[in-house]
Amino acid sequence: MTSSSNSALLQDAAEIKLSHRSVKGKNVAKLRKTGIMPVHLYGGDGEPLSLQVSSAEIYKLLPRVGLNIPVSVTVEGGGSSEICFVREVQRQPITQDIMHVDFMRVDVKSKITAKVPVEVIGNPPAVRLLGGTLIQNMQSITVESLPLRVPERITVDVSSIEDFETAIHVSDITVDDDITITDLADSLIARVAPPRVEIEEVEEVDEEAPVEGEEIEETEGESETGRPEEQAG
Repeated sequence: MTSSSNSALLQDAAEIKLSHRSVKGKNVAKLRKTGIMPVHLYGGDGEPLSLQVSSAEIYKLLPRVGLNIPVSVTVEGGGSSEICFVREVQRQPITQDIMHVDFMRVDVKSKITAKVPVEVIGNPPAVRLLGGTLIQNMQSITVESLPLRVPERITVDVSSIEDFETAIHVSDITVDDDITITDLADSLIARVAPPRVEIEEVEEVDEEAPVEGEEIEETEGESETGRPEEQAG
């Protein structure tokens, strides 16, 4: 029903070269205007570093690695490359332009926790035959594994959802033995919602209300205002 893709290997890791950054604080905004992206490198045994790289390189890298694919990072003048993960991407709230990126060093021999994107495939009979709507409740699944064994994605086949009672949960996922899913087993990943049925409202007719064209009989001795009429003397 579900499975994880082949884990990323070191030789296939994306690469990026960073240089040291002397511009900090409010002046970083001027740096961005010149096409340079401020980045931060931390974690592991190394010291935190304020770095920079071409914004074009960052926009090219992020769609490929997301937050769960290792990146081979080289710092100018720093010697050998290090295996890192993109840990945080700060964006401008309105334009969604990238403002800053954090890279975290990892020890390839120590397990880490990472969020892996969920990719839904298949055409559920509950959608195709019953007119339902596929609902994906989880966009990512959290796993624990060695850095180079983190799956690129987890594929979920929803073809088994035949009715509105059937659903796919975390417990239905199959991953390699050296990967542990840390989300709750009963967490809902995908289901099919039944089609909405619009009930046409029928206007209720007051049985005591007069029907159009029917004359209202006045009570003897009462006027239209409800006051007793004066008797002719």
